[in-house]
Amino acid sequence: MQAEIITIGDEILIGQIVDTNSAFLGKEFNKIGVSIYQITSVQDDKNHILKALKEAEGNADIIIVTGGLGPTKDDITKHTICEYFNDVLVEDKAVLENVERIFSNHKSPLLTVNKHQALVPSKSKVLMNHNGTAPGMWLEKNGKVFVSLPGVPLEMKALITEQVIPKLRAQFSFPYIMHKTILTYGLGESALAERIEEWEDNLPSFIKLAYLPSLGRVRLRLSAKGTDQIIVGDEVQRQVNLLLPQIEDVFVGYEEDQSLEALIGRRLSEMGKTLAVAESCTGGLITQSFTANAGASAFFKGGLVPYATESKVKILGISEAIINEHSVVSKAVAEAMATNVRALFDSDYAISTTGNAGPSKGDSDAEVGTVWIAVATKDKVISEVFNFGKHRENVIGRATNKAFSMLQKEILKKK
Repeated sequence: MQAEIITIGDEILIGQIVDTNSAFLGKEFNKIGVSIYQITSVQDDKNHILKALKEAEGNADIIIVTGGLGPTKDDITKHTICEYFNDVLVEDKAVLENVERIFSNHKSPLLTVNKHQALVPSKSKVLMNHNGTAPGMWLEKNGKVFVSLPGVPLEMKALITEQVIPKLRAQFSFPYIMHKTILTYGLGESALAERIEEWEDNLPSFIKLAYLPSLGRVRLRLSAKGTDQIIVGDEVQRQVNLLLPQIEDVFVGYEEDQSLEALIGRRLSEMGKTLAVAESCTGGLITQSFTANAGASAFFKGGLVPYATESKVKILGISEAIINEHSVVSKAVAEAMATNVRALFDSDYAISTTGNAGPSKGDSDAEVGTVWIAVATKDKVISEVFNFGKHRENVIGRATNKAFSMLQKEILKKK
């Protein structure tokens, strides 16, 4: 079974906003065994939308439309859908009551234009939006399902998970699908592919392998689809067991709908351990990556960005003598940063980064791309030096990912 996603809005096409809705929809449909045939972004234009709907009907079994359901004149999705289905808009009492409730709770005046949110195609089944005023709408034509949803991510996601997916499951039979994603660090995509070529060539036909490289990391995603959940699960695990001995030097863990930093956070929380961070060249990206995940307060004590040399001395207490002797981008400074920030926050683990992300060398003579990363525990401190190239964003991103990898390895030693 295939689905097509149509996103509506000029703001997407001009780059004013990023289309995160399609990424979410792709993941959710993949979980139930539905393949995404195509993702199309169209203007707030009737003819453009009509053309996209017609093409999608020929391509897919399920068509998901997001956006263009606001109360203003430029939101024309409902009217265009009515034209496509030869339908008319009617007022839905339950939707109107929902709109009135929302405006009452916000103590805002309810305008006539806001009441228009209660107008829906007469042939549609309303999907009540409890997080906003624009309802979802479910229509069917020629055996195909069309679902129109608001473009606001919070509202769209709730409607998909709470109503659309359950309704699709009740109406259709889907295969069982399983993903297993293996995280590696330190070996490029080509070298990794060459190393595991024989194993990959012998994968069963119902298991597919995808390489997902990103800033020093390569994720190996195994995707399996079948009718018997036990058979699928057992075979995926058997293949993983065959693979791991071939990549044990670069293997850092698994990722199932979670990033490595989220997995690290979960592991630290389970262990009852804490973390602190001192970042120079990564500029707070490590801290932001951890705190972006719910529940970070259970393990994350705090982070500092002593970016300037002066800040390393005054805030972290790094000896000027050490900096003068070894340079601010050095093993000694990285280890002192990790040790001192761990003591400052009284944490079990600490990460530090110091380096030259470029384009200039700053306060150090180290080559652009040079980064020292240290991980401190209560018993020891380890550090490594890397050169991540000359592209500033790549240096910062790869340094951040490597810091996660080093911390993960230390944590796994405590199992």
